[in-house]
Amino acid sequence: MADITIQLNKKMKQTIPIVLVVALLTSCSPQQPGAGFDTSPKEYPVYTLQTGAATIISAYPASLEGEQNIEIRPKVDGFIREIFVDEGAVVKKGQLLFKLHAPQYEQEMVSAAAMISSAEAAVNAARLQVNNILPLVKKAIVTHTALETAQYQLAEKEAALAQAKASLANARTNIGYTSIGSPVNGIVGAIPYKTGSLVSSQSPLALTTVSNIGKVYAYFSFDEKQLLGFFARYPGHTVEEKLKHFPPVTLLLTDGTEYPEKGRIAAVNGMIDKKTGSISFRATFPNPSGMLRSGGSATLQIPLELPDALLLPQKATFEMQGKKLVFVVDEKNRVSSREVQVTAAGNGGNYIVQAGVQRGDRVVTDGMDNLRDSMIIKPIQQQHVKEIY
Repeated sequence: MADITIQLNKKMKQTIPIVLVVALLTSCSPQQPGAGFDTSPKEYPVYTLQTGAATIISAYPASLEGEQNIEIRPKVDGFIREIFVDEGAVVKKGQLLFKLHAPQYEQEMVSAAAMISSAEAAVNAARLQVNNILPLVKKAIVTHTALETAQYQLAEKEAALAQAKASLANARTNIGYTSIGSPVNGIVGAIPYKTGSLVSSQSPLALTTVSNIGKVYAYFSFDEKQLLGFFARYPGHTVEEKLKHFPPVTLLLTDGTEYPEKGRIAAVNGMIDKKTGSISFRATFPNPSGMLRSGGSATLQIPLELPDALLLPQKATFEMQGKKLVFVVDEKNRVSSREVQVTAAGNGGNYIVQAGVQRGDRVVTDGMDNLRDSMIIKPIQQQHVKEIY
């Protein structure tokens, strides 16, 4: 153990002077150019805010209804004998949908036909009686009163014949109601009843609903503030005149795709809903392909053109604690964060500034994660908004 300790001590005595010499040389040597950290400002792309034409897209939830939604209900009581269409079928006006079995009306028609035969025979007998009495009256064999009595009896029999004919016509009409056709071109809805079901005009459910979807109505609502803005924004003295200046609108479907046909705002409800404080609008969309169906939902988008809006690239913004911020570069190239209030523009690449920055301000468009307030940067100017998308 003693020998090992001596050897280690000797090595330590040899090492210590060498360390001191290295430290001394290092402290005395002059600093070389470029040694240490690079403190020069880093480059960041910046954009100078400008005004230009932009479009604001306002979105509203909408419910879809066909141009006509007609409930198909039976006018007479009967059993469903046959169903000629299936749910979702495309039908033409007048096309047969259902056939009912109503034996009571068939019996009424037989009875009415028999009554007509009986009434016709009675009329013929009464007419013969009148014809027989008439020459006797002329010869003064019988009184004129007898002739009048015979004529009254003929009129009575003729009235009974007319009533029998009316009963037959009514029975035929009821028989006709057992064949139920489509009143319009459209799409067949749900069919809750099956073959053999007893139905009537008082049945709780309709046989089906036929929706005419050649045109589809999209219903949406404005609140009172939006309604006042609508009246102030568009020219015209009446609602109809203002609607003529309303721009075409679009539908965003539930899968996120845009419906290819443009629509027009066609009508405004006459009253504000007291419960919701909103008023209903109706937009009309052509539906040649039948893509839109009654009962569906979508998002209606209304464009608002702004000819001189202050545009802010979306890429220049970041969020912190629920606020939208930008880094503004001052004349000394020092950055500072600033909250902005914006509205999304229709082109998808810009915001429209409501407050926070103004025209001519320079904002950083990339690398904001590495910036801190009061940092000095080397700005690289972006000339066009398109460069920042």
